[in-house]
Parts: sequence; C-alpha cells; structure tokens
Amino acid sequence: MKASELRTKTIAELNHELIELRRTQFNLRMQKATQQLTKPDQINKVRKDIARIKTVMREKRSMGVES
Repeated sequence: MKASELRTKTIAELNHELIELRRTQFNLRMQKATQQLTKPDQINKVRKDIARIKTVMREKRSMGVES
C-alpha cells in the first residue's frame, strides 16, 4: 500500500482501513503465538501499513481536511 494511494482516500475510509489492519495484526500475533504463522514477514508489512495510514491521517488533520 503506497502513501499516494492513501492520500486520495477520505478520513473515514482511512479509519476503516486502519481497523481492518489492526484486526489483521491481531490475527497474525495470535498465529505467531500458536506457531501457526507461515509468513512471518507479514507482521512487519502490516505494522508499516498501519504507520503509513496514521501518518496520512495526521497530515490530513493538520491541513484541516475533515473528509
């Protein structure tokens, strides 16, 4: 997921993406704990995507964009 793609979305869409990624992150952590995780690199990818979304949301809020 690229930051340029995220900048075209509204804050509501970004919130929805963030919730989905947090669920994915939780599921990956549970798989890791039960040693069922097949692709350990997915954890880092999800973490970075969450950070990207938070950054874009912060940018939009600082610019005063409500939607």
